[in-house]
Amino acid sequence: MSNPKITLDTKESQLPRQRIIQLSLQPLNSQRLANLCGLHNDHLKLIEQRLGVELRNRGHDFEISGEARHTQVAATLLEQLYKETATEDLQLESVHLHLQEAGLEALEEEGVKEQFTPTSIRASKVTVRPRGANQQGYVNSIRLHDINFGIGPAGTGKTYLAVACAVEALMKDEIRRILLVRPAVEAGEKLGFLPGDLAQKIDPYLRPLYDALYEMLGFEQVNKLIEKNVIEVAPLAFMRGRTLNNAYVILDESQNTTREQMKMFLTRIGFGTTAVITGDITQIDLPRGTHSGLTHVMTVLQGVQGIGITRFENRDVVRHPLVQRIVEAYDIAESAEEIEQQKKRSIHHGH
Repeated sequence: MSNPKITLDTKESQLPRQRIIQLSLQPLNSQRLANLCGLHNDHLKLIEQRLGVELRNRGHDFEISGEARHTQVAATLLEQLYKETATEDLQLESVHLHLQEAGLEALEEEGVKEQFTPTSIRASKVTVRPRGANQQGYVNSIRLHDINFGIGPAGTGKTYLAVACAVEALMKDEIRRILLVRPAVEAGEKLGFLPGDLAQKIDPYLRPLYDALYEMLGFEQVNKLIEKNVIEVAPLAFMRGRTLNNAYVILDESQNTTREQMKMFLTRIGFGTTAVITGDITQIDLPRGTHSGLTHVMTVLQGVQGIGITRFENRDVVRHPLVQRIVEAYDIAESAEEIEQQKKRSIHHGH
């Protein structure tokens, strides 16, 4: 690819420095160009909107204008996406995922430098590529530590990446079995109210874990491995009294464990076992007055050697861009409610 030509526009000295980049994408291929731009130029519009730049193109020649650091990110992104059009049919979702990484690059230019080693996970039928510094760090941490915590909002890939690492380890014969565990507490429902036998009652709680497994191994293979007990799905209560060796154990939705349950789970870990505990402390569904085992264990294990802790943020959300905005809107609303309650309490105490 030819090097982009860069010119600077410094007429507006009060505003951030403006830059114009001329970019020519090679090799010339009209089908790949259409794939890059998207239907009705939807992909280009998304890039403009998210990075705050203006894109103009005549065929394969692009002009990118905007704030200096954003135009460079946009140029790098367009080149990367154009490379991918050789083998991939680009969708809005994949452009969004690349933009997540582009946002991290922009942060790095602002001086928030995050170190991570690019990596990928060979999970049988699919290759999973962690996106951005936090996901990369999370996967590297899982490979290095026996016990790992992934904490953060919905859509940050905590559970999906943990399942991918487990499948990879199983395929490499590094472990003998995978255990998927979840506390059976969901927004006030209890297992007794659900129809069917125990397996049918547990299924809805473990659906996200099953979905990830089906994608990586295929429906038939997953069912065979479940029949052979190589993959086991169980509610947390069934872990009591067991010691797990040469296994990969994923405890999902761990914010809904009690203190006692969390301690019980962590003390089940045997030799050759990797445990990944995922959760979102903003979505606790435990009965009022019951303390979350996840929030408690974070203070108990702070600084303990050999334990990996990855904290995901709203900017790590890799689902639809609206999910990120919804998470942020809830955070703002909940903070405002908390301030309001504190005011009321102080007024009450004043009287």
